[in-house]
Amino acid sequence: MATVQFNTKEHPFFDSLRKKVDAYFEENNIKYTGNWRIYSKTVILLTTAAVLYTILVFFTPPLWISLILCGLLGINFAGIGFNVMHDGAHGAYSSRQWLNDLMGYSLNLLGGDVQLWKIKHNMIHHSFTNIEGLDDDINIQPFLRTNENQKLYKFHRFQHIYALFLYGLTYLMWVTRDDFQKYFRRKIGETQFRKFTVKQHIIFWASKVFYFALFIGVPMFVVGVWQTILGYATMATVCGILIAVVFQLAHVVEETQFSNAKNTTGVVEDEWAVHQIKTTANFATKSRIISWFTGGLNFQVEHHLFPRISHIHYPKVNQLVKETCEQFGIQYNEHKTMLGAIRSHLVHLREVGKAELA
Repeated sequence: MATVQFNTKEHPFFDSLRKKVDAYFEENNIKYTGNWRIYSKTVILLTTAAVLYTILVFFTPPLWISLILCGLLGINFAGIGFNVMHDGAHGAYSSRQWLNDLMGYSLNLLGGDVQLWKIKHNMIHHSFTNIEGLDDDINIQPFLRTNENQKLYKFHRFQHIYALFLYGLTYLMWVTRDDFQKYFRRKIGETQFRKFTVKQHIIFWASKVFYFALFIGVPMFVVGVWQTILGYATMATVCGILIAVVFQLAHVVEETQFSNAKNTTGVVEDEWAVHQIKTTANFATKSRIISWFTGGLNFQVEHHLFPRISHIHYPKVNQLVKETCEQFGIQYNEHKTMLGAIRSHLVHLREVGKAELA
């Protein structure tokens, strides 16, 4: 398996930036983790999910209303993942580790597995962002070609047209296929990971059984088979599109850079923090609604630089990052609106879909 190392001898950019960020939190006597704002979000999102589920299963409105509510449940699931699970799994939700762990397990409630996610996201994606052959998050082959280091198929010339429809399958494939493949292969992409402990095995299987019983078994028994299939498909499609789009706008747009682990000498000349900035982009950071819903993932640059800082602090950290980028002459990637970021993503897919191998 190919691997790379970053320039660890000198990291003046990150040293300067980290000093500013640490000073901000210290001078204002603020914890790096969450506060009442993220706790209130948690209550709102989890309560809304419970209410929507109860109405759909036990009070079943007419079909057209039910489908709207299923779509809202899909939005709600994505919101829980963006806000509650994400901060918890990064250890940024609270200064209490048990609370971080508990919030991280909200992913298991949504059908995933937080242990596999931590390996795939925290360890691999955050370490080797946009490095082909290592970052499994940019590997959607053969259906999509996200960068010029991947194999080119003739149908990729149309990928900018069908991509958003394909993203609708993201969540469904995650909980029904991808987790099981990783679990049995004990590999994420080409990266081998340690065997699960007995506790992790039990949690994996117990949570999968609970999820499918709760969201497939019970609704089929109470509401009906075809109604459950239609409703679940609606929820999963909406959730999948939101999850995929938010990630793609952060890393797969015109401005972000990609590299190939197989074509390097094993060493990335940039320091790790500079690499994160070159491979990541922000979008719609002035929108309070998008920032609230995405759990600050529209501040993706700040998240990649400081994953253990809660997203509620990103607007201020954003100012310090931009200031330091300007000081060191580093390009900061950002789209003012979400629509502008979506356009850039689709343009990137169109260009990569017809480009020859790098």
